[in-house]
Amino acid sequence: MRTYAEYLRIVEDALSGQLASLGEIPALLYEAMNYSLSAGGKRLRPVLLLAACETLGGDVSEALPFACALEMIHTYSLIHDDLPAMDNDDLRRGRPTSHKVYGEGMAILAGDGLLSAAAELMLRAAVAMGDLRGVRAAEAIMRRAGVTGMVAGQVMDVTGEGSEPTPDKVDYIHRHKTADLLTAPIEAGFLLAGADEGQVALGCEYGLRLGLAFQMVDDLLDVEGETALLGKTTGKDAAVGKLTWVAVHGIDKTRTDAAEQVRLAIAALKNLPGETNFLKTLAQSTLDRVQ
Repeated sequence: MRTYAEYLRIVEDALSGQLASLGEIPALLYEAMNYSLSAGGKRLRPVLLLAACETLGGDVSEALPFACALEMIHTYSLIHDDLPAMDNDDLRRGRPTSHKVYGEGMAILAGDGLLSAAAELMLRAAVAMGDLRGVRAAEAIMRRAGVTGMVAGQVMDVTGEGSEPTPDKVDYIHRHKTADLLTAPIEAGFLLAGADEGQVALGCEYGLRLGLAFQMVDDLLDVEGETALLGKTTGKDAAVGKLTWVAVHGIDKTRTDAAEQVRLAIAALKNLPGETNFLKTLAQSTLDRVQ
């Protein structure tokens, strides 16, 4: 099994080429799209997709367009999240946010461009594969990024801001705004590797639990983290009345609940074939992250 750094290198080497492969994009639009896409970050979602695919014996080269597409979708969501009408942030991945550099109109279009580019890349790759694995993987990613997935979570996040935080509301936001886009790479990676329904279900359970833990830790970092390490502004959740796990359950229980979600994520791996140590270690590392 490869290391995280090896998967990261594969993703970084491929991203700009995948974007350029789409054809002649207007220069300013390409610049704005690439500004956010090339800003670095953990690349957790594409790395997860490649690792999930390889865990079940799949081909990383086949999975790479889907991994890059998923990072484009994640980046589009960050661009739009940072807009004044949403979270109104000035800093992302340690750099000024897209709308601060290119203006709100071009930031919106850059996000739109990355979302449509992602769909185009996946459909091209699916056609080239010549079977239904790519189609099923693309459907899983777009579903989990869409109106019953990430976007649904964003709606609750935006409309619930300033309201009384409840466990049900926060759980809904965490499951959809964050966990759906961390389940997507596992589901898609397994589908690309030809996994059966039972294996895909276990992968989705792992992704859900990983995603919940990830967002709980994110909520903690907004309270306890450092802006310089996170690459984004801290302390905003409480200031604007965000519905977070910390707001409902407090710091200590959030930390305990995150550890329980990691335990459940690792438990879901036990009945999977292949070498799952990478996914296990990644889940465990979620509790220790500082960015």
